[in-house]
Amino acid sequence: MQLRTAYGVCRHITRSAARNFYYAFLALPRRKRDALSAVYAFMRHADDISDDPQVSAADKRRKLAEWLEALQQTTAGTPTDDPVLMALADSQHRFKIPLELLEKLVYGTAMDAQTTPGAAPTVLYHTFDELYQYCYHVASVVGLVCIRVFGYRDPAAEPLAERTGIAFQLTNIIRDIKEDASLGRIYLPQEDLDRCSVGASLFSGGTDLAVLHPLLEMEANRARHYYKSAEHLLPLIDEDSRPALWVLVEIYSRLLEKIAARNYDVFTERVRLTTSEKLNVLAKGLWRRIKD
Repeated sequence: MQLRTAYGVCRHITRSAARNFYYAFLALPRRKRDALSAVYAFMRHADDISDDPQVSAADKRRKLAEWLEALQQTTAGTPTDDPVLMALADSQHRFKIPLELLEKLVYGTAMDAQTTPGAAPTVLYHTFDELYQYCYHVASVVGLVCIRVFGYRDPAAEPLAERTGIAFQLTNIIRDIKEDASLGRIYLPQEDLDRCSVGASLFSGGTDLAVLHPLLEMEANRARHYYKSAEHLLPLIDEDSRPALWVLVEIYSRLLEKIAARNYDVFTERVRLTTSEKLNVLAKGLWRRIKD
């Protein structure tokens, strides 16, 4: 009963906060849905620590280290009253999720805890190779955890999941430029800003979309390239998980195209799919499961 309640807490967190992931999870069998809800709830807590504007960078790192240590102790068998850790430890054991991947998730959020909200936005990465490593830790690792829950046999699924995660994170970076700049962060690499003659100060003041358009279009084309990996990943995961992956990829790729259709204006308002648009994608994903 206690474990069932713990999973219920994770489902509630996911339903409340995972505005895109939640719809994909609905296309999964219950046990897989619960496992990914536990993973998401664990990540959400780490993200909340990293993004808290009231906490210093040093305290964020300390809290993240404590959260990671609590996970390590729980997976090693130490009893816990925390429902998220309880559910995640059960899922980690049930689906044989490498603890190293969950540790990397926390490391990835710690990479976000280095800047000061309200400060002038800072370019965090000089090259795309450096940005790739960040995207790997905060998104590709999520994909590598997800395919453990989805189920797969061909090891070729792993690099494909990694690249699909890169596509998701690049989409997030484009969408969240304004919000990230308010937190003192510019994720687009300096080499790309230089190539498009864009200065970092542009992100904190008035936005000149005519200047930014080539830069954001270049990043969007890069994301589209990585989305192609999802097409090859889909047939490699277990059949009962394919609709969920299809829904997730479709939601994120549609989000990217919606941003492009607005000429990359991510400053006037946050671009998102409506609930009806996401439900439409979910219905198509469920229909694919029935048809197959």
